[in-house]
Amino acid sequence: MRNIYDLTIKELEEYLLSIGEKSFRSTQIYEGLYKKRLSTFDDMTNISKDLRKRLSEDFSFYKIKLLVKQEGDNVNKYLFELEDGNKIESVLMFHDYGTSICVSSQVGCNMTCAFCESGRLKKVRNLLAYEIVEQILIIEEDIQKRITHVVVMGIGEPFDNYDNVMRFIKIINCGKGIDIGSRHITISTCGIIPGIKKFMNEEGQVNLAISLHAPNDELRSKLMPVNRAYHLDELMETIKEYISKKNRRVTFEYIMLEGINDSEKEAKELVKLLKGINCYVNLIPYNETENIGFKRTKEWKILKFYDILKSNKINTTIRKEFGGAVDAACGQLRANN
Repeated sequence: MRNIYDLTIKELEEYLLSIGEKSFRSTQIYEGLYKKRLSTFDDMTNISKDLRKRLSEDFSFYKIKLLVKQEGDNVNKYLFELEDGNKIESVLMFHDYGTSICVSSQVGCNMTCAFCESGRLKKVRNLLAYEIVEQILIIEEDIQKRITHVVVMGIGEPFDNYDNVMRFIKIINCGKGIDIGSRHITISTCGIIPGIKKFMNEEGQVNLAISLHAPNDELRSKLMPVNRAYHLDELMETIKEYISKKNRRVTFEYIMLEGINDSEKEAKELVKLLKGINCYVNLIPYNETENIGFKRTKEWKILKFYDILKSNKINTTIRKEFGGAVDAACGQLRANN
């Protein structure tokens, strides 16, 4: 039985037409699900009893189960259990401009980035769209607030689960549903070039972020095995093509690792790599874990790296730190459970 949160509004319309119902019922059902947050079809009293009965026979309302919630300053971290017993996690951050959630797209990850907790636990399977949607629904219910921004940057590589992630975006972007604007949605990829090429042909203005973390092939291949398949020169050409086609700025994520990628030399190489590209760089202080030996770059060194980029007219930010009181690293809460 398919989960009702797995359907886009177009798919729901097609289903309704196939059983002899009017397509406008899809709006009533979607608004019941996402505006009124009704948890049974019986509560949708604006549709007929016969339709409610048919929907109950064809679709489930099963929600993923919240196991653990950790709270820190302006951040919550959630561990969920799926119907098959697998576990995933999400991070909620409170900002001046609203609330943002970082969702998982896979159980585990096959990208094996050297610095990442998620990569220690190999991919078990892709998440279905409803399993990503329900991360938002359950957290909104918990905080009793609307989530305004979504980042697909939790456990998993989104472009390794392309179809389900695109369905998820259509569901949460729909004005009849959760209604999160496309410019408030970001997909982060480690650089899966075929996925980026597909994504540049999608409608809408969803943001793209690239997990870069090194300015040259030798270092990036050591940190991120994906670089052995998709080298930096090919990746940068694809990014330029994306920007030209979409007319959208790209974000480059750069985790600061003490003594690894944080010297003046790497900063200057990064300037050379990104010069003239419509982008900005997000420098990320590393969240250390017991399981991985990398250390966080010292603050003065991060600031020096930042100054080199800024003085060379590379738009740069230093990510505000969250999660000092929670298992902050991606995949850490799941790994510890």
